[in-house]
Amino acid sequence: MGRFDRASLVKICGVTSIEDAALVHDAGADAIGLIVAPSRRQVSIPMAQSVTAWARDRLASVLVVRELDDDAILDALDQVQPDAVQLHDPISASLHQALRERGPYLIRALGIGSEEFWNFDETSVDAVLLDGPTPGSGEAHGWVDVATRPWVRPIIAAGGLTSSNVSAVISQPWVWGVDVASGVEASPGHKDRGAVVAFVANARGAFAERT
Repeated sequence: MGRFDRASLVKICGVTSIEDAALVHDAGADAIGLIVAPSRRQVSIPMAQSVTAWARDRLASVLVVRELDDDAILDALDQVQPDAVQLHDPISASLHQALRERGPYLIRALGIGSEEFWNFDETSVDAVLLDGPTPGSGEAHGWVDVATRPWVRPIIAAGGLTSSNVSAVISQPWVWGVDVASGVEASPGHKDRGAVVAFVANARGAFAERT
């Protein structure tokens, strides 16, 4: 899966335009997240299509879905054709089968400390994104619980990350990738160039120190 094959993923979520996708690309990140769900950073399907088409061969595109029924998720996936899909809700057996038939990299987002955090069968997906209780809020949270559960799938750390704390998070041995939205914004849905550049640079430096 290209950029999803290595343990140093840097994903910038909540991208809403080709201009911001280009900014993320120039900063050296690996992936962008396109939110087609209720959010201050929500994009329309046509915009998601345009950004994904531009990003192809430049950045991995991740379709982020929440509070959508199975048919709506599959319809969005078929129209946008992303490299990966990130789901924030329980995955039905029929949706899981349909996603596997379509073949995108499958990421399941879990809130740290939630019931699903402890009980979810991660072998059903390709990676797990660990977030705080309110995704997209920018609120920092603790990571103590993460080390108490064994993980067999790659873990992407999210929630309250900024250029100031991303290095400390990456120093944890379980971190395979990092994800940020509000921590690199000028306003919801609009990225700040300096913040994106600083975040990616600090993340890259921290990952390099582990090799």
